[in-house]
Amino acid sequence: MSELDGDYERAGFRGTLRWGERPAVIVVDVCRAYLDPSSVLYAGVEDAVESAARLVDAARDSGAPVIFTRVEFAPGGTDGGLFFQKVPALASFVRGNPLADFVERPRPTPDEVVVTKQYASAFFGTSLASTLRTLGVDTAVICGLSTSGCVRATALDALQHGFVPVVVADACGDRHPDPHHANLFDLQSKYAEVVSESVAVEHLRR
Repeated sequence: MSELDGDYERAGFRGTLRWGERPAVIVVDVCRAYLDPSSVLYAGVEDAVESAARLVDAARDSGAPVIFTRVEFAPGGTDGGLFFQKVPALASFVRGNPLADFVERPRPTPDEVVVTKQYASAFFGTSLASTLRTLGVDTAVICGLSTSGCVRATALDALQHGFVPVVVADACGDRHPDPHHANLFDLQSKYAEVVSESVAVEHLRR
């Protein structure tokens, strides 16, 4: 155990949440903007996206629900409020921009729910919580982009809505390793269970 881990444990952080009996996989904003080298948001997260695709395959094979999120703004970002003002790169998600499109894998099937959002959390201003409750879901298995932004915000709100948040580290990505690892550490310490792809797949296949 590292000195930092030990310090957090002694301070009363880093407890454990148990998986529930009905998980759903939430795929956060896996879109072309982060994978197209010509995009200002390109993040070099190909490995994370491949991991997310395998996670989605495992969920589908097990019968667990898979829910995708996407970002879309009205022209001019009029529905994006201060978030759109703060992050000019969000112009990549204005309606009609091909960078906002899903990638080939993972990609929603016609019968899977797609949540369209304007802010970081997949829960904020959307029907996601109601959808999960209607499906009987108790555990939100979260993957996608980016770790320090929409993944973190979604995990925090999952906790606050009463769903066990499980963040799949291999299947999340960020622009730089430092914010990626720092946010995974903080999520594990305070808000979520952070697990590997293999552990998540094993749980889903049970």
